[in-house]
Amino acid sequence: MAKVEVDSLPVSVITGFLGSGKTTLLNRLIQHPGMDKTAVVINEFGEIGIDNMLVESVDDDVVLMSSGCLCCTIRGELVDTLKSLYTRRAKQEIPDFDRLVIETTGLADPAPILHTLMADPFLMGRYRLDGVITTVDAMLAMDTMEKHMEAVKQAAVADRIVISKTDLADADAIAALEGRLRGLNPAAGIHRAVKGEIDPALLFNAGLYDPESKTLDVQRWLRTEAYDEDAKRDETHGHRHEHGQGHDVNRHDARIQAYCVYLEEPLPWDQIASWLELLTTYRGDDILRIKGMLNVAESETPVVVHGVQHMFHPPVQLDAWPDADHRSRIVFITRDLGRDIVENMLAALTQKKPAEFAAGPPLPP
Repeated sequence: MAKVEVDSLPVSVITGFLGSGKTTLLNRLIQHPGMDKTAVVINEFGEIGIDNMLVESVDDDVVLMSSGCLCCTIRGELVDTLKSLYTRRAKQEIPDFDRLVIETTGLADPAPILHTLMADPFLMGRYRLDGVITTVDAMLAMDTMEKHMEAVKQAAVADRIVISKTDLADADAIAALEGRLRGLNPAAGIHRAVKGEIDPALLFNAGLYDPESKTLDVQRWLRTEAYDEDAKRDETHGHRHEHGQGHDVNRHDARIQAYCVYLEEPLPWDQIASWLELLTTYRGDDILRIKGMLNVAESETPVVVHGVQHMFHPPVQLDAWPDADHRSRIVFITRDLGRDIVENMLAALTQKKPAEFAAGPPLPP
């Protein structure tokens, strides 16, 4: 099992549909004093109007802002850019930075960027994923999500969602949008911003490692209680996400499902690994994200897994259980892949009944 390198650099990915305020948000962030030791990787300097900002120095494809934030354009492959930044930092050829932010294009699926961080051995040991930040337009997001599946996926995989242009939309429209986003992604923090103004502290430190406590905070990262509350709301309102009932079947978000599966008993690692491998082999394109804390029979302490589509980060073994509840907890965010399929596949490998994998609220401490 791997260990999280706590001195590795946290990476945040900013994504969002065209016109959703992503560039405006980034403009404000790189001027914020709290971003003084941040490196931002973008496609083109011109896209964020960097020429109009205070620039202390320019070094080839790296610009140092007066705020202390570094901006770097992607030259060639993203892997090469990230390797170059880390190496130049180590050689003190560029100012030190302790956080990396990557901006995607407006139509981009963030999954390939996450794959890059999970797959390259050099990057895996030096960078760690902190979270995905997705911008949505308060005026247009409802319509955009109806027309473009990509916009729905961007919201579904986010750890933080920023609703932009809230000064232009009425309160009822914003509330309806927040409700729809919460249905798509129960655990994501949802924040509002006007002209990109937001405290960076609300957007970062969303990953497994908590820099304040200097520990691995898996409960804060998983937020399984959000999925339990969402399931209770579904039962109250008489519909279930996995079958699309209670939703307009023509809506893209009716295809997105978010749920948490609890496993009551410890399982051998080879069974869990086979289950996850089968899922990603046959339905990888439909697995937007998996996060889990597992009770593995061979280990006295939990194992953390994190996957995006076909790719998994090496499993991480924690030093101790965070509380008295030792059940495995696995969060799935999927497209056209219901809980029943996930549970039946595990049941076939373990000879257990799917009913034993019930999703319910955590046991009291």
